Amino acid sequence: MWSFQTDPDFQTEIDWISRFVREEVEPLDDVLGSQWNIHDPLFQKLVRPLQEEVKKRRLWACHLGPELGGPGYGQLKLALMNEQFGRSRFGPIVFGAQAPDTGNSEILAHYGTAEQKERYLKPLLNNDIVSCFSLTEPQGGSDPTMVTTSAVEDGDSWIISGEKWFASNARFAAFYIIAAVTEPDEENPYRRMSMFIVPAETPGIEIIRDYTFHGEPEGTHGHVRWNQVRVPKENMLGGRGDAFVVAQVRLGGGRMHHAMRTIAEASKCYDMMCERVKSRETKGEPLWKKQMVQEKIADSWIELRQFRLLVLETAWLADQGRDWKAIRQNVSAVKAIMPKILHDISARALHLHGALGLSTQMPFTAALVNSYHVGLADGPTEVHKLVVAREALKGVEPARSPFPEYIAYKRKERSAQKFGLSGE
Repeated sequence: MWSFQTDPDFQTEIDWISRFVREEVEPLDDVLGSQWNIHDPLFQKLVRPLQEEVKKRRLWACHLGPELGGPGYGQLKLALMNEQFGRSRFGPIVFGAQAPDTGNSEILAHYGTAEQKERYLKPLLNNDIVSCFSLTEPQGGSDPTMVTTSAVEDGDSWIISGEKWFASNARFAAFYIIAAVTEPDEENPYRRMSMFIVPAETPGIEIIRDYTFHGEPEGTHGHVRWNQVRVPKENMLGGRGDAFVVAQVRLGGGRMHHAMRTIAEASKCYDMMCERVKSRETKGEPLWKKQMVQEKIADSWIELRQFRLLVLETAWLADQGRDWKAIRQNVSAVKAIMPKILHDISARALHLHGALGLSTQMPFTAALVNSYHVGLADGPTEVHKLVVAREALKGVEPARSPFPEYIAYKRKERSAQKFGLSGE
């Protein structure tokens, strides 16, 4: 059954999340550094009590199934929840739903050994530790087939050598999940890499530098050099050459979670924009009465609702038992439009706030930069548009003549025959 209504009992939870995030979680953004720095004493003092409240409410790690200690909420409910706690940098981690740990936990749940699940998955799910997903490299950017980091067999070990780039949260992580080339001679470029789990304390891992971008409180995106890092053979996740297969376990859901939080960030900018235009006067009348201002408000509302409905439809499809591959056109469409929605709404909000909007006292420049971030993370916009187009054209047959069947004179001939008018 298709419905645009939220179950009343779950709406009660959404209302609680909304109040809790605005009153208790959003203030954390103003006083704490990185949300992944769980070792900060202030994190222990301010964040841990909020996490306990969430757990008591049974809203912790809702992306997980009951077998992993979560309530097993589907993607649609997750979308509605993320729409609320995505308003804050600390929202996801307060609710046990922060990237990249959510995706890494899914990989470990699918491919980890019993020992690895006990050592890494269990504390990760409880946010006793955080993790790092390490794929991209300085020379390759968004093209994973250009990865050159290698893993070479040596007895009962693999020796990993190379450099990784924008390895988010590397400095705080207790372990890495890293992709490295193990099958350099494989003809299929998508079968050359394998995935490994590596403890952060393993000798030979060197963080060269941490990068950041505007809007982040501190640098957390690591440029990491792997200097002949030795790991046991059992630390391979999946089989040889299976890195792309393993990665797909985390990417579909991860892209949706990014989209859900983008709705929250764009909505926050929209709300501020509306308040601003109702509060200011110019040229003898309220700012909101200017027609070009009304156009900005209208465009923002329409675009936000369109995007939200696409996200919710995709989440609903996932809940119907469709795997991520089966709905990849929807997922890629969500990913492709996401940066534009955030960019355009935050840009309008900035503009309508004037000089104040441009300043660091407002969140709009950070949201603008983040729109480029979400357009690059988990695959650039261009790649996702290609997926949408390819899927749209599957099953479409080319015309058999230079003049297609939908040309007017052919349609008229067929219609006349249908109604027995061909002789008249």
